[in-house]
Amino acid sequence: MARIRLLEKDEVEPIAAELYQKAEDSVGRVVNLFKALSHDSKILRDWNRLGTTLLMKGQISRKLLELAIIRVGEICRAEYELRAHRQLGLEWGLGLGQVSDIANWKESDRFDDLERAVLQYTDEVSLDVRVSDQTFNNLHQHFSEKQMVELTVTVGFYHMVCRFLEPMKIDLERL
Repeated sequence: MARIRLLEKDEVEPIAAELYQKAEDSVGRVVNLFKALSHDSKILRDWNRLGTTLLMKGQISRKLLELAIIRVGEICRAEYELRAHRQLGLEWGLGLGQVSDIANWKESDRFDDLERAVLQYTDEVSLDVRVSDQTFNNLHQHFSEKQMVELTVTVGFYHMVCRFLEPMKIDLERL
């Protein structure tokens, strides 16, 4: 159970109410993460802008982004993030075996060279903050500088997501 109230549309400021309406119009509901963030409507607005930019307006395939996001969820042990993005990963082209093997990707043969490069980069950003030249250059063979920025910010953003979800104990909404 969440440690803070999950606000409904009639309890939020106009900025948040507008985002609630957009979410309802596009996907039919407002996720609990947004209901928690809406305690500060400006944070919710800017959070949503960055998240939308990363997931919908970038150059990296959504499949590869979901691979990195799920790996971040595994590293952070963030159940909300894992349950939500495992399903999204399947929808965006990851195989069921890949999704189940992300936690132990180094021992798996289900990932191609690019996917392994994304996972190694995600691990180093997540666990060490610094990335070795070898890991950077290996991924940079596949990605432009713009895409390197995009992936790095995505990994950092989803660590922030996990670091909000877990302390606040936000539950994944029931469908």
